Amino acid sequence: MENLYLILVIVLFVLAISDLIVGVSNDAVNFLNSAIGSKAASYKVIMLIAALGVFVGASFSGGMMEVARKGIFHPEMFHFSEIMIIFFAVMITDVVLLDTFNSLGLPTSTTVSLVFELLGASVAVALVKVLNMETGNVFDYINSSKALIIIFGILFSVFVAFISGAIIQWISRFIFSFKLSRSIKYYGAIWGGIAITAITYFILVDGIKGSNFADYKLSNGLTLAHWVGENIVFILIVSFLFWTVLLQFLNLFFKINSPKIIVLVGTFALAMAFAGNDLVNFIGVPLAGYESFKLFIANPGVDPDAFLMAGLTGKVKTPLYFLLVSGLIMVITLYVSKKARKVIKTSVDLSRQGEGEERFGSNPFSKRIVRASILVNNATKAFLPKVIIKKIDRQFDSSRAEVLKLAEKDQPAFDLIRASVNLVIASILISLGTSMKLPLSTTYVTFMVAMGTSLADRAWGRDSAVFRLSGVVAVILGWFVTAFAAFAFAFIVALIIHWGGFIAIFGFIILGLYIVFRSYFVPKKETSIDEKTEDFETKEKLSLVDIYLSSTKTITKSFALVNKVISESINALETEDLKALRYAQSEVVAFTAQTKTLKDTIQFVMRKLDDKTVPYAHFYSQSLDFLREVARATSYIVNPCLVHIDNNHKSMDEFQMNDLIQLQHGLNDFYTEAERLILKSDYVGIGKLLSIEIKLRADIDSYVKDQIRRLTKPNSGKRNAKLFLDILSETKTLLLHSINLIKAQRDLAIGAKIYKPGK
Repeated sequence: MENLYLILVIVLFVLAISDLIVGVSNDAVNFLNSAIGSKAASYKVIMLIAALGVFVGASFSGGMMEVARKGIFHPEMFHFSEIMIIFFAVMITDVVLLDTFNSLGLPTSTTVSLVFELLGASVAVALVKVLNMETGNVFDYINSSKALIIIFGILFSVFVAFISGAIIQWISRFIFSFKLSRSIKYYGAIWGGIAITAITYFILVDGIKGSNFADYKLSNGLTLAHWVGENIVFILIVSFLFWTVLLQFLNLFFKINSPKIIVLVGTFALAMAFAGNDLVNFIGVPLAGYESFKLFIANPGVDPDAFLMAGLTGKVKTPLYFLLVSGLIMVITLYVSKKARKVIKTSVDLSRQGEGEERFGSNPFSKRIVRASILVNNATKAFLPKVIIKKIDRQFDSSRAEVLKLAEKDQPAFDLIRASVNLVIASILISLGTSMKLPLSTTYVTFMVAMGTSLADRAWGRDSAVFRLSGVVAVILGWFVTAFAAFAFAFIVALIIHWGGFIAIFGFIILGLYIVFRSYFVPKKETSIDEKTEDFETKEKLSLVDIYLSSTKTITKSFALVNKVISESINALETEDLKALRYAQSEVVAFTAQTKTLKDTIQFVMRKLDDKTVPYAHFYSQSLDFLREVARATSYIVNPCLVHIDNNHKSMDEFQMNDLIQLQHGLNDFYTEAERLILKSDYVGIGKLLSIEIKLRADIDSYVKDQIRRLTKPNSGKRNAKLFLDILSETKTLLLHSINLIKAQRDLAIGAKIYKPGK
């Protein structure tokens, strides 16, 4: 029996390592956004500072581990076997949930997941106990007061983060404006002294209470926590004076401005706060399971179904080596994770100063809020004196920013003032939560602070406000989606384990290990066709050749995809394979979304063209228009096929199917030749492609006539006839736009001097 539970504990730690890697890849990089977005230092320097912060923060997180042991439920009311069911259900749910959310690209929070997984699993086990005893109440087993405080704290922190970020940023910008060189010289050192002293208080002074070092004995007999508590005022005064003098010295003699130092110190502080608060999300449950197992084996011969876990109610000191090893794993992941740069990009884009690609669409709620804000703003201006309005507008005029003098590739997404406010506010809020033993969502806190500061900084212009507010709404809704999914899944998993016993446990172990294996050892299939935008972002200037070569890659991938999904759809139509049609539809949906993104971002590409290339650049715009039409026509072929099979309509007859198969062969010849022609820029061969198109059109006309004759016969299917004719009609449209796309690409090649007519 002991061996079985030992295996469970080992599995918990294996899943915890997976959680650590996924969590750091998706969440921990949030504390890098401000430093990287403001370009306060090189990427390597920022990563080194963040890594040190993570490692130090991990050693301060011991007090947070109590949340997993007794923060959500009363462990003394559960037996050892029941506690292990709860912990195992939580970890399995966590792995499945993170994998599912990552696959769907939905926002999630490891903190919210942990809290509601613990709640769901403990409620399930408590419900079974109540039903079996036919007495008591589920709430007797749940630490309702603490759980509500934690849940409210997570949700409340999101709003506090947004509001405090907006207020502090507005004050900071009013003081410093966007012309930093002069204002920093006079106020920078004092402002930096206040900011770093605030960080010192919440990170060091307030955060020491729950750390493993709180009980460290000093030479005077006082514990470290006690000594810090008695000397708070002294520590703060010394900190303020030290940092103010140091920052002024660096500015006067080395021309190092204080916001840059604040950003680097803030990056360390936020990384430290993240590790201190979020580490419980990854190893809290396995450590609780380990402590439970130690209590169990300390009582030989005890029945696991009768041994109550009262030992978890007391203060259990987390071994420091567990924390340090976890911190080391987080640091290594931070350096080697390929997802890091991609995760950073979303928050940087949403909070950048000025225009750019918007990653969220609009919704009715955000439209109404923006419209109401405009009315309130206009009404406020009507009451304020014009002198004050003029002064405020001048201070918030981003066109005066000194960074605009830099080359475009060197310009930061936002300046050091906003970056420093982001880091200071976020690290303070998260550290405050850690000192109160409240697990906050570091992802949501850092994101909402960045949104609040960008709003106050007038980065949300009339052209972007709706989309960025939609992003904020999406994050908040993600909180509720994560909470519901975590509770429901953990509840179900715990019930299955309780009723299924060791067979269910074994099945879930296989599932968890499979997900871990698939996540790290199975190569992901790349389907994206819009890599070109990332290539363009790294270049300050673009030539027509750059655009042509990138467009060539996009079009050939698109043609290959169109050929593939139409072939799959026709085959699935014959075999009535609903699964294959759904997969084909998902590929078309992604294709359509990518073509829209390419078209929406064309203005940022055009801005990088020189005057010589402008006369031919409109061919690139035309090619994107035709590419969108190709995607639309493809969807009009695939979607009706899916609807037809999904509704169990009459299958295609033999004549219809033979015609569609012949059409499929013709389309394959067309797109194979089209790909060859574009890849080799062999537009002399367009005549051959046109002849294939003419033949296909003639075949389609023939198929239509044959179908019309069949309709005059009795017992002919009406729905399959309509689908057949719709496919033929949309195929003609598809061919038309494909030819136009190739012609636009040919004209672009002429402008880029890659192809010369007549040769």
